[in-house]
Amino acid sequence: MIKVYPQYEEDLLIRLFHKGVKAQWSAADVDWNDPIQFSQAESHALARMLTPVYLGEQSAMIGASVALPQMASAGETTAQLYLSSFLMDEARHFEVLTHLYRRLGAEPLTVRQMPEMLRYHNRLRKGDRLDWVWGILISDIFAKNFYTLYAKTQPEALFGKLSGRILKDESRHQAFAEYYLKNAIPAVSPERVGVLIDMKDELLTIMESMYRRLYDDAEQVGMDGRKFLDRLRADIEIKAKRIGLNDFQGPYGPGRRLAAPGSRAAAQPKRHSLSFQALKPSRCSSCYLALLCQTPLFRRAQCV
Repeated sequence: MIKVYPQYEEDLLIRLFHKGVKAQWSAADVDWNDPIQFSQAESHALARMLTPVYLGEQSAMIGASVALPQMASAGETTAQLYLSSFLMDEARHFEVLTHLYRRLGAEPLTVRQMPEMLRYHNRLRKGDRLDWVWGILISDIFAKNFYTLYAKTQPEALFGKLSGRILKDESRHQAFAEYYLKNAIPAVSPERVGVLIDMKDELLTIMESMYRRLYDDAEQVGMDGRKFLDRLRADIEIKAKRIGLNDFQGPYGPGRRLAAPGSRAAAQPKRHSLSFQALKPSRCSSCYLALLCQTPLFRRAQCV
């Protein structure tokens, strides 16, 4: 039952909500005449490289609309308020990147060209709000690393300036996800934590597969794909430790320790019998990703 007048205390999520409200901007605030600083070949390579980030922005926007009523049902009032500003952020990112594609004179990759994207975003929509927030934190770390590169190397160019704007939003998103998970994880079972760890391993494996397809494009735009993925994995492991997935101690006893990156245990994560069928399902069956995930293309992509 959703309370009409819920009680809540001022917390970090309320402060993040206030910051988000004050920091709103739109595509109308961007000077689209700023220089590109990419050749035609580099522009097309950037368009391909941006594809997972671009779809990630749209998927986050859709997923937030699903997670928000779950938080309302759980009485998580401050999380609801923050997620309202998160929705606006993701909608803005999706809009400005759409404008950017037009300015680059290029289009993102299709699902047929990179079927791993479908696997990745289908995985994000599984499970309950806890899974979604963890998946969004991983995606935001991915986006942060990508945008940071261009904000630093092209501060006066169009994409560099856009990246700088988006990074300010991403910093709030990461703070939200880290705070939410740090407070939620102590209340769950070791088996549930094991699912979150396995989810991390699965998403990182899919990311590796996606960027194997993009190594040539990464080189074209001056990015070292291997270093990017190594830095991404290291950042995600740091966040996992900060939210309490390492040496987890919950109400039911100690949980499973995260394996060190590159170790045999990390390469072959232990699987758990807990099924996502036992969790509260996502209700986004009408979104385009859910429809795509029911196609023969997705079933073939799972075998890639």
